[in-house]
Amino acid sequence: QVQLVESGGGLVQAGGSLRLSCAASGRTFSNYAMGWFRQAPGKERDFVAAINWNGYSTYYADSVKGRFTISRDNNKNTVYLQMNSLKPEDTAVYYCAARTSGWGHVRNAYEYWGQGTQVTVSS
Repeated sequence: QVQLVESGGGLVQAGGSLRLSCAASGRTFSNYAMGWFRQAPGKERDFVAAINWNGYSTYYADSVKGRFTISRDNNKNTVYLQMNSLKPEDTAVYYCAARTSGWGHVRNAYEYWGQGTQVTVSS
């Protein structure tokens, strides 16, 4: 089992940047593929970005492609989400998640979730 704790959220103006971090503890971090998801009020939890176990493969939702970058440091047991050119529609609670089998965008395939961090983008 792995425990996940997100940090780095906050309030930012449109066009600004934030970097989210997700620290993992428990089992060997490199055993897990990681993903970021987000949930706006009254909406479902949507896929944002995913990264495989060694960081060589990444995948993004169309809505964030070219603006967000997912990365990981297995020595620090941490996955990151660099968010640039933020828009008001990026406002949501952002969650990191871990899965032991495969990798990708399917929410239900992720077994472990953090508590989330709020990102608010003002216009």
